[in-house]
Amino acid sequence: MVTDPISDFLTRLRNAIGAQHRVVEIPGSNIKREITRVLQETGYIRKFKFVEDEKQGVIKIALKYDRISKRPAISNLTRISKPGLRKYSDVNKLPRVLNGLGIAILSTSKGVMTDKEARKENVGGEILCSIY
Repeated sequence: MVTDPISDFLTRLRNAIGAQHRVVEIPGSNIKREITRVLQETGYIRKFKFVEDEKQGVIKIALKYDRISKRPAISNLTRISKPGLRKYSDVNKLPRVLNGLGIAILSTSKGVMTDKEARKENVGGEILCSIY
């Protein structure tokens, strides 16, 4: 039984990148699907596919690597808001990951989005994770 599905999602991505896998399969949920959508829109993963099954579905993620150096597009995944200690931020205090080179993924009242999109929409929310 997984007590924190988002941490499990990030750990599976981190382990697949460390093993240089091309595709990783993750048990699906709506929040994981939205986080994966944000990762694709920002260019950290190649593509993803949600496969429905009788239980909860599976998200198949094609990871992105540099063609020449074989380095992954994602070098660091960090969970910020945890079940024991939630981290919320208003729009004025949103974090800048690597001085704007990385992204923070937020769950806001307008959906899951990056910190840059949240600044444009002028909304704050729960800071789920940071990626660079």
